[in-house]
Amino acid sequence: MRRGISHKKAQNTQKGLCPFCVFCAFLWLILFCVPYLAAQNNLPLEPIRDSGASVTGAFEGWYKNNDGSHSILVGYFNRNAKQTVDVPVGPDNHIDPGGPDQGQPSHFLPRRQWGVFTVTVPKDFGQKRLTWTITANGQTTTVPLHLDPLWIVEPFEDAGIGNTPPVVRFQPGGMAYTGPPRDVAASLNAKSGDPLPLTVWVTDDAKQAPESRPRQGPPASIFWSKFRGPGSVTFENPRPPVDVSDGKAATTAKFSMPGEYILRAQANDASGDGGGGFQCCWTNVHVKVTVSLGGSK
Repeated sequence: MRRGISHKKAQNTQKGLCPFCVFCAFLWLILFCVPYLAAQNNLPLEPIRDSGASVTGAFEGWYKNNDGSHSILVGYFNRNAKQTVDVPVGPDNHIDPGGPDQGQPSHFLPRRQWGVFTVTVPKDFGQKRLTWTITANGQTTTVPLHLDPLWIVEPFEDAGIGNTPPVVRFQPGGMAYTGPPRDVAASLNAKSGDPLPLTVWVTDDAKQAPESRPRQGPPASIFWSKFRGPGSVTFENPRPPVDVSDGKAATTAKFSMPGEYILRAQANDASGDGGGGFQCCWTNVHVKVTVSLGGSK
């Protein structure tokens, strides 16, 4: 009897693949081949570098606007742990067709940045595609941007718990900005070398998942960074404290040279950067600053 069973197993094994062998082969591929190929071809799994690595656009999904148009939500992944990369819009930083300039950043902070900008496309965009190409540190990456139904996102509300993004205002009771950026929220003027006051009021509904640890302090935070511009921008405090009573957060920015700049202010609630990867609930606003010559050094 035992021989019969063993013989039958041997016949079955000859007819198909041994499951254990398949598992071993797969494990070997993951542990050895993939890291090797990543190192050779600069894939996302390559070891993190402090500098010298590539920058890749990140297609994060799309949503429909009230006017029937669609907004494509885009971030990026700067694979450098410490190097901030500047790539001017043009041959090395372009979105096509219709580009090169479609509102993308030219200043890339280290690591992953979520929901940095949106590209608005008409309601009849259909199955067309845009392509964002970035060449940084001698390495070129390309990402497609589209309206695939599988990539619909809801950045204005977490349906599970009813959480909504923080609200950013530039004056008490002023216009409310919430969710992904669309157009410029405010326009300011400054002189190179002089501090420019940046004051916002940040509020939030303070909703959290029941299993989350209660948040201490204000329900939201704010982070300022450069988005575009010809020179460097120095913030007195890029993460100014948010007043618990009214949500006021104030800092200043200095610009090294004249020109047109765009700053990004990102407000996060308890869900964190990129909503923990679920595209809700955070707010990004863009502020245009026209800098003229003058001021102190």
